[in-house]
Amino acid sequence: GCGIVIPKDELKDHNCVRELRAMILTQQQKMVEFKTEIADQNLTINELKREVQLFKDFMRAMRVSNPAVRAIADQMERDEVIRWSSTLARARVTRWGGMISTPDDALQMMIKRALSESGCPPHILDNLMENCHERRWPRGLSSLETRQNNRRIYDNYICRRVPGKQAVLVLSCDNAHMAEDVMVEPGLVMIFAHGVE
Repeated sequence: GCGIVIPKDELKDHNCVRELRAMILTQQQKMVEFKTEIADQNLTINELKREVQLFKDFMRAMRVSNPAVRAIADQMERDEVIRWSSTLARARVTRWGGMISTPDDALQMMIKRALSESGCPPHILDNLMENCHERRWPRGLSSLETRQNNRRIYDNYICRRVPGKQAVLVLSCDNAHMAEDVMVEPGLVMIFAHGVE
């Protein structure tokens, strides 16, 4: 039979096809209800995201006039960067010599788009992109000779993968253990020709 458990007194009136159709109809109705509920939940989530963004914008506007609000807004921004960082995969650089220290505008735009699509907080995006060129790098990365001498130090970086690109993020929130001469706020974007795993 159909495998449905039926009381013995109802067995003579049982029709497998009718019962299975009724079960399928019930399941389809439940699926429609679940899909409606999921759509409602997604709408609620998007509304909450919009409200949170408005709140953040309000906090940024208020930070100028109120030191207490400034401290709260700064903490919110730090927390936002830490949350975003934790969503990115860890990366390992196998060939520091493959670093592109002077990326052209097209390459920078491609990396900026990837960062934005990965959820990079808008308040640090431009600063990160400015820090992808050697003219903005700290003393410990400032020249080819210095970079060659410091390669062993770079292995101590906690790197995050720029999704889908041969590039890594070295964020200051992940790298408090690194010396000042190899870190900048809010972090570094390092683009490579090859060597990122």
